[in-house]
Amino acid sequence: MDFSVIIPARYASTRLNAKLLQDIHGKPLIQHTYENAVKSGASRVIIATDDTRIETIANDFGATTCMTGDHHTSGTSRIAEVLDKLSINDDEIIVNVQGDEPMLGASVIEQVANNLAKSEMKMATLCENVIDKIQYLDPNCVKVVFDKFGKALYFSRSPIPAFREEADFDVSLCFKHIGIYAYRSGFVKQYLTMNSSAYEQVEKLEQLTVLNEGFDIHVAPACEATGFGVDTIEDLAKVREALQ
Repeated sequence: MDFSVIIPARYASTRLNAKLLQDIHGKPLIQHTYENAVKSGASRVIIATDDTRIETIANDFGATTCMTGDHHTSGTSRIAEVLDKLSINDDEIIVNVQGDEPMLGASVIEQVANNLAKSEMKMATLCENVIDKIQYLDPNCVKVVFDKFGKALYFSRSPIPAFREEADFDVSLCFKHIGIYAYRSGFVKQYLTMNSSAYEQVEKLEQLTVLNEGFDIHVAPACEATGFGVDTIEDLAKVREALQ
């Protein structure tokens, strides 16, 4: 099965300056993400960026890059520009891997591509159990509920499912969303024609517009632990320790 990985890579970051270029054991953060994507078996891996500093460093470690405009408000929008520039076929499976996920393993990337290929749903993504009640209650941890067929019912920063009785809390029923997506190239272009839903605007989660438009998103537990992304200096320290 052929699929491509596109890694949207912004230089600007509100909580950690130039985070994609931060050093992790002699390599910039973005290189760790890129190398995992290459190991996934993708037919091509492209770093999409609007910043020449990222482009230069990525080219230095051998990555394929595509320069995009600086107007994009989401990774999906940036990916759409790459698809248009490279005239990628509408049927090709595209995996969106966030640049700040240096611990996201190759097998997980391959898994989400395979899940989309076997499904009639328009998108595929992954999840894993929350680790504790603190994470369950954390609005920075996006939760997802899905049915027995793997169809997403809702994504939220609020704690879902809600337990009417506190004593009934069961971590095995609570899943955090992993920010990796697979979709076909043509659907990415279709997504850009959708009006942002009220749910997306209040939750700040673009996938809610897809659900609001009546399209299905496939969700499955990740085949291995996915670690965590880097948003803060504290996250960076944890990743450095984990990747020793």
